[in-house]
Amino acid sequence: MMLKLFTRKLQRGLLVMGSRGGQRLKSIPELDEEDKDAGKLPPNDVKKGQFAVTATKGGKTTRFVVELDDLNDPEFLELLEQAEDEFGFGQEGVLAVPCHPEELQRVLHGGKVRRASTEW
Repeated sequence: MMLKLFTRKLQRGLLVMGSRGGQRLKSIPELDEEDKDAGKLPPNDVKKGQFAVTATKGGKTTRFVVELDDLNDPEFLELLEQAEDEFGFGQEGVLAVPCHPEELQRVLHGGKVRRASTEW
């Protein structure tokens, strides 16, 4: 249940963040105040329909920009459940998943990863 709520909030937040050029959506009645605060513009490498994730394990953190379609991947959803168990549901900023970067790369099938870097 919490995963479905998280996925819905993530998708709504990404719709708000899809606006570029310093413009913010002026009125979105279905979002509460917490959601509106999360509507800041993402970095330039995160395009519409994408979100940033970090793979953090073993002292190594790598950032990935992934497609919304990956929210339908059972292996990726399992990583999100692990993230909820380890870090809680209230993460702010880039979503962290508790796995080695190579594991996340494998789950994302290589071709869907836009960028992986250790600097961001």
